[in-house]
Amino acid sequence: MLERGLAKKLIIYVSEDDRYQGEALYEAIAHVLHKKGMAGATVTKGIAGFGAHGIYHTTKILRLTENLPIRIEVTDAPEKIDEILPTVYGMVEEGLIEVQDTYVIKYTHKHEEVEKKEKREVTKLQGRAKMVRVYISESDLWEGEPLYVALVKRLRFLGIAGATVYRGMMGYGASSIIHKQHLFIRTKEVPMMIAIVDTEEKIKQLIPILDKMVQEGLVVLSDVEVIKYSSK
Repeated sequence: MLERGLAKKLIIYVSEDDRYQGEALYEAIAHVLHKKGMAGATVTKGIAGFGAHGIYHTTKILRLTENLPIRIEVTDAPEKIDEILPTVYGMVEEGLIEVQDTYVIKYTHKHEEVEKKEKREVTKLQGRAKMVRVYISESDLWEGEPLYVALVKRLRFLGIAGATVYRGMMGYGASSIIHKQHLFIRTKEVPMMIAIVDTEEKIKQLIPILDKMVQEGLVVLSDVEVIKYSSK
């Protein structure tokens, strides 16, 4: 497992149409990195560029040009990068291979996050509770990001038991203008509803935050009874 501390970053630049034993070179490299147990690899595709051949490539509006630059990046312990280098060197006939010293601040994966969540005290919610429903527009923003996203982040930060975002197919709000999704054109004015459930105490703490963040919309509060609340 990759630990916090000194590490090396291996960056490989190839072309999209480069092949290795009948397979796209970048895919072949990614498979080798995975097979060798490297901590992780990321493959990104450039939108323009040129290499040793000097030919300039770019994406077009109406068609996708082949042979665009591909970047493969992997970070791991210095000894593991040194071990994989000869293999990568032999696979890349034309391109660029770069190694950089780096420092790992944090490296976690999903299973570790699950373990951490299991160690945390699980919110127990049963019996009488409160449900808040927030009705807004998909186009509403809060500090540069969609309001519904900002709300969910804030709710999670506050430790709220649960929240679910629903995207409406059709609706209208305070403006009285009907908005709906079309088959080929997706409008940003469709209604969004966020349903939030927790104890009365936590919901009371949440109301002032919703009052501040929801500039235009509707916030309603209901009494509910939790029959079952569990997680996998």
